[in-house]
Amino acid sequence: MSLSLAAIWRISRRDLSTRIRGLRLLAICLFLGVATLAAIGSLTAGISEELSRRGQTILGGDVEIGIAQRQANAAELASMRKAGAVSETVRLRAMAIGEDSLLAELKAVDGLYPHYGSLKLAGTGTAQTPEKGEIYIGPTLSDRLGIKQNETVRFGEATFKVAGIISEEPDRLGEGFTLGPVAIINMASLPDTKLIQPGSMYEAKYRIKLPPQQDAAAVAKALEAQFPSAGWEITDRSNGAPGTRRFIERMGQFLTLVGLAALVIAGIGVGNGVGSYLASKRASIATLKVNGADSGVIFRIYMLQILTVSIGAILVGLAVGSVMPLAIGWVAGDILPVAPGYTVHPIPLAVSALYGLLIAIAFALPPLARARTVPAAGLFRSIVEGDSRIDRRSLAWVIGAIVAIIAIAVGTAREPLFSLAFVGAAFGLLLLLTGIAWLLRFIVIRLPRPKAPLPRLALANLHRPGAQTQALVVALGLGLTLFVTLAAIQTSIGNEIKNSIPERAPSFFILDIPRDGTERFTEMVKSADPKATVNMIPALRGTIVEFGGQRVDQLKELPEGAWVLNGDRGLTYSAELPKGSEVVAGEWWPADYKGPPLISLEAEVAATLGLKVGDSMTVSLLGVEVPAKIASLRTVKWDNFGLNYVIVFSPGSLDAAPHNMVATLTVSKPAEAVLAKALPPVFPSASLIEVGEVTAQITTLLSQMAQAIAAAASIAILAGIAVLVGAIAAARQSRIYDSVIMKMLGSSRGQILGAQALEYGILALVLGLLSLGLGMAAGWYVIVQIFDFSFSPDPVILAITLIGGAGITFILGIVGSLPILAARPAEALRSL
Repeated sequence: MSLSLAAIWRISRRDLSTRIRGLRLLAICLFLGVATLAAIGSLTAGISEELSRRGQTILGGDVEIGIAQRQANAAELASMRKAGAVSETVRLRAMAIGEDSLLAELKAVDGLYPHYGSLKLAGTGTAQTPEKGEIYIGPTLSDRLGIKQNETVRFGEATFKVAGIISEEPDRLGEGFTLGPVAIINMASLPDTKLIQPGSMYEAKYRIKLPPQQDAAAVAKALEAQFPSAGWEITDRSNGAPGTRRFIERMGQFLTLVGLAALVIAGIGVGNGVGSYLASKRASIATLKVNGADSGVIFRIYMLQILTVSIGAILVGLAVGSVMPLAIGWVAGDILPVAPGYTVHPIPLAVSALYGLLIAIAFALPPLARARTVPAAGLFRSIVEGDSRIDRRSLAWVIGAIVAIIAIAVGTAREPLFSLAFVGAAFGLLLLLTGIAWLLRFIVIRLPRPKAPLPRLALANLHRPGAQTQALVVALGLGLTLFVTLAAIQTSIGNEIKNSIPERAPSFFILDIPRDGTERFTEMVKSADPKATVNMIPALRGTIVEFGGQRVDQLKELPEGAWVLNGDRGLTYSAELPKGSEVVAGEWWPADYKGPPLISLEAEVAATLGLKVGDSMTVSLLGVEVPAKIASLRTVKWDNFGLNYVIVFSPGSLDAAPHNMVATLTVSKPAEAVLAKALPPVFPSASLIEVGEVTAQITTLLSQMAQAIAAAASIAILAGIAVLVGAIAAARQSRIYDSVIMKMLGSSRGQILGAQALEYGILALVLGLLSLGLGMAAGWYVIVQIFDFSFSPDPVILAITLIGGAGITFILGIVGSLPILAARPAEALRSL
């Protein structure tokens, strides 16, 4: 019998309107997964869009040119001013000195600052550039030093009157990571500080305001081409905060993949829900077949129902996910770089919807395909062990949906290889869990049967026809494994920072120590602590302009991972191999080397750039190009908190360039307080960075990242719970039958419940041990192989994670079994 599409839809709609509750699990699972993906995608797109929209304000102009350790010369300034109005700022780290001292970011601005946005002060609103001799300070600086408005603070050799407390710095986000609160002075006041000396570590920035409709990217490229050796770092308004954008996009990509893993778990719930629903429709399907409906008609009727509910759940998930960024922004507060606002972002919503639809097809088709192949006579029976095979056409659709999911995940990713590896690992884990579930059933079948009836029944329930053991092990196992992995990673990183860093880290990093003051500096440190360890080396900054015969400005795009080519980099020169470095190719130069410039390059950077020993590299320092040959490649232990650089020159190569020294100090706690007060007045140009404050910032950032990942991963647990509920529902009919038979044979409710409690207890124990093993292995790989940290997870946190997950499995299993105990024998037997 063949029916028109309208007739099929009419039958489907009428049937669905009477029992839509049967597809609740399908709807819940798709809703959870799609809403998560839509929220992550919308938040990422919202932040990126806000960064683009506010590009001019964040950047401080249409084009920004950053120059390290020097200001622009006359020719460079003339070219910039030819393009548009130019505002100059100079930014450096310096010690703010009041009754105490504190590292701050001192920023000198001219009369045109800011081109876009407004500098605002607390209580007074929009402010102009401070007058000469005046200063605006950030609220943190005011609080930490106890300095109020109209009081004074010293920077270098100049004392400033505090003319206001900054409430909004328009280009704050574009300035990047800072180690201290901001303070703003007039450019005319900068010479009075005496902080800018030959070799001082500072950055001059030139923000160009272009005429309307001027192409900022074209202007940036033209200026860069005009001065290829200037060592500039040029950014245009389309990407005002590139580092922030990269971080947000990469974090969004990772969270999307975590959300996709949760959606795959939800897909198992979709399969269970559809299977349970079709089991409840057994009589309807049999009636349709008896009346002449062929398998194709049956398939189309119930496929229409599944698609209708799926699309409804997806649309609701999209609606909730699209508004979630507002709630996330409200909860996160200042954690997010910008408030995303509310805008509907079609692309992430479309991708999320497509994921949901493909998951629905991939997991709903197998039970539907099996149901349509069961003969009518079999369908009229109460309990049917259907054929587990599906036809080739349905199998092709399932495989096609899976391939499409992988293609979308990889094709829309910022880093396709990472996405492919993540998806491959997720599917590999699914296969592994499937194999473990099969092995569990295989072992249980072959175990000796216990004499006690309750254990015997509990073990039989794990492998009986229609048992949901495999679905539960895969879904809940994947969710719990993800949580154990995150717990292991988060606690290991926390323990690494808490336990290892204080043992290896110095007390201070000191920047910009004058070369002629090194002896006095060392004497002051030793007088405060005779056992102090002082490690001092030269510090310069330069830009790589050529490597291996390739000019950087002539490359169409930078090699993947070649961050060392972006802007200026720290440099040093040394006669001896730096502590924490090991030469892995070539040779270190003799201590008395006096030949042409040589370079020792960090091995991973060399591999990224495709360089080897003997290749050339040219570095621009203060506009002067220094060509050199790579003499050696070395590995560096960055976590030893020593002074190490990616590029180390041979002695004599950079001695003539103006520069200062940097040092690490390891002193006793009493000496830390003494030196924090004594050093800044004597060395006003030097900046003291307390390692403890830096590690606290790192810990906070890692904690925030872990919380975001855990929030996304929690959907995996919710999906796993939905799968558990669906598994209970799918097995309800057979369990009612068992319960009735046991009651008729004299079993009490307590005994029946005890058997099911033992069954779910065994399952919870297996899932807990399984998740512990897999999660610890994954966590170890990330910590040891990727982060190169020691693996030291917190056993208490892991135990809480496992007990919580296994406990939820057990409790839900028991709660779901309670309605089964209430089934009356006569009523249950009539339904069989």
